[in-house]
Amino acid sequence: MSAERLLEIIIAPHVSEKTTRATEKGNVYTFKVATRAAKPEIKQAIEQLFNTKVEAVRIVNVKPKTRRFRGVEGMKKKWKKAYVTLVAGQKIDLHGEQ
Repeated sequence: MSAERLLEIIIAPHVSEKTTRATEKGNVYTFKVATRAAKPEIKQAIEQLFNTKVEAVRIVNVKPKTRRFRGVEGMKKKWKKAYVTLVAGQKIDLHGEQ
């Protein structure tokens, strides 16, 4: 897989209270990924970009939500979230901690 495709697959880390707890408890990291990305592509991208070993990948399609602004109804975009479980002892530094 080309380096360009790897950078297209992983869009950004997804940080929330739920994902922070999952990282602390079970060595699970969460990323916002391309909507057409598959599990093997995500696994390969994480392993090459962060030099880690991935144990498992779970994918969630986040549905679009309806929003209103000044009486006009609209929709948020749908997106895909990947929960990546690393092998024991592996770690990804997302926050720039030392």
